[in-house]
Amino acid sequence: MAVLQADAGSGHQPRKAAISGWIGSTLEFYDFFIFATASALVFPQIFFPSDNPTAGIFASLATYGVGYVARPLGAIFLGHWGDTHGRKSVLVLCMFMMGLSTVAVGFLPTYSQVGLLAPLLLIILRLIQGFAVAGEISGSSSLSLEHAPFGRRGYFASFTTQGVQSGQILAAAIFLPIAAYMPSADFNAWGWRIPFFLSGFVLLAAWIIRKSVNEGPAFDAQRQRGEVPKVPFIEAVTTSWDDILRVTCIAAMNVIPSVTTIFGAAYAVQPAYGIGLPKELFLWIPLLGNAVAVLVIPFAGNLSDKIGRKPLVVAACLCCGLLSFAYLYSISIKNVPMMLFFSMLMWGVCYQGHNGVFPAFFPELFTTRVRVTAMAIGQNVGTAATALLPAIFVSVAPPGSAYIPVTVGCVAFAVTVVAAIAALTARETYRLRIEDLGKRDAVPVSEEQYREVRANAMLTPAPAK
Repeated sequence: MAVLQADAGSGHQPRKAAISGWIGSTLEFYDFFIFATASALVFPQIFFPSDNPTAGIFASLATYGVGYVARPLGAIFLGHWGDTHGRKSVLVLCMFMMGLSTVAVGFLPTYSQVGLLAPLLLIILRLIQGFAVAGEISGSSSLSLEHAPFGRRGYFASFTTQGVQSGQILAAAIFLPIAAYMPSADFNAWGWRIPFFLSGFVLLAAWIIRKSVNEGPAFDAQRQRGEVPKVPFIEAVTTSWDDILRVTCIAAMNVIPSVTTIFGAAYAVQPAYGIGLPKELFLWIPLLGNAVAVLVIPFAGNLSDKIGRKPLVVAACLCCGLLSFAYLYSISIKNVPMMLFFSMLMWGVCYQGHNGVFPAFFPELFTTRVRVTAMAIGQNVGTAATALLPAIFVSVAPPGSAYIPVTVGCVAFAVTVVAAIAALTARETYRLRIEDLGKRDAVPVSEEQYREVRANAMLTPAPAK
């Protein structure tokens, strides 16, 4: 198998690939979330003045996640690149697109300097960010998976999503102190640009690490045999449409962060809902939740190597859906300790049974030929669809309506049940038959390697003929 052959001769490559996935995801999501933070704290004042209705349209587009619009297109283009030019190649492309567009935000003129050109340039850069982030998770997961020792794929691939949470922590750790302690006039004038400029240093660190990682061995062997697909998108859709649909449904688990940080925050702090909890509390919940998640994710990935991917993903879906009722109820009764407990349990712990496992589970569902494309399409379409959920929550449970926790909880639970059913109908991937090794990883396995893996109980027996 590819990863066995690579591990035997490539020394520290599995570890380098995991570190590369971690720092790349940290960079990409640091950039993605400092933009989101700035959108809430400062962009309305300097890019979207409220006395201009045209600028207000731009503001609404930027505020409500214009970056998600580009993600499905980015998934197709970058998935194609990753399956035809290589995983390492697409990750370097994603990294520079994201890093340079983020640094460019720091140099943007304001509305008072150039008028409508300022918000237009801001939205273009946000679209580039959304386009770039669409290829990071699938490319990084595939590279880590293909380098990982067989039987440790879940553990090594999990560092991709640990980087996502680390990027969010880094964004908060840099942005919030600047916003809190710098005089407001200085912050609005130039202080907000500092986190965007610092992205250049993170980009440099990511480049240094990523350039030392070899190409994924499964893809390399496929390329040497001249078996690289010409149009991965068409092949993926025609041969793996059912698994792409499953990944799309499972990726809708992004409903849980939406419940926790978007609708939950609005429900708790917006005067119309009448709860009146302090806004500062909802700056700490994402920070604490991500800190817990960083610790839990590798354990979830490692556990999936022992008991399988499906049990953890299904359990995470159902537990998170049920806990959403308790979390929203604790907000409704203004019980802050209970709210913190359920938010940490739901998002920091249970959600990671999905979040720490899907970087191995999703790419394992697809062949080497279309792995990056198929995962990118399913994962980004599912994630983009959940961007609409906060608006749905507000429409079904507007201020003043009765039983808001029950109503929103039912919608969230329904989404998690769909995700659980999708995971339940997928095949288990953490153990493979010998016939699957060549088919799914596109690299022959020697008899000696086969005996070694079978001896370690990493393969299930082939069925009798």
